[in-house]
Amino acid sequence: MSTHRVTVEVNGETHTREVDARLLLSDFLRHHLGLRGTRVGCEHGVCGSCTVLLSGEPVRACLTLAVQTDGEVVDTVEGLGENTEHMHPLQESFSACHGLQCGFCTSGFLMSLKPLYDSGIEMNATEIREAISGNICRCTGYQQIVEAVDRALHTRDSTDTETSESNDG
Repeated sequence: MSTHRVTVEVNGETHTREVDARLLLSDFLRHHLGLRGTRVGCEHGVCGSCTVLLSGEPVRACLTLAVQTDGEVVDTVEGLGENTEHMHPLQESFSACHGLQCGFCTSGFLMSLKPLYDSGIEMNATEIREAISGNICRCTGYQQIVEAVDRALHTRDSTDTETSESNDG
């Protein structure tokens, strides 16, 4: 079995490891780097629980080989917020709106939504439901998740407006 040297930046920290050519990114993150926030659900790319960002784009870590990330930047849920007192706005909203129950799927939802949040686009409930359609939650029924995303986007937009107004004068 062949191994490859992989150097990847994960959550701002560079890691170099010798990995098996068939090692999945999800296993690399969980077992080699100890980042257990990336969940492994279906292992077929269907449930979205293993979603991470690869160079800013959501990918299924259970369908991506670790060797494919050589020289790339990977962001996981561990890199979203600093700690429980300084969570990312999406994390705060999921907590405030009860957008999680068992929490197994939450990291995948958050990583799927982060690029949309960062893009600054506005979304209505239908668009939010479309945006999360690649992630499966077996506990909450999605309404609280949609409300959490809507809350996070409104908070972002009101903060942007306040910042813009304070810079104007």
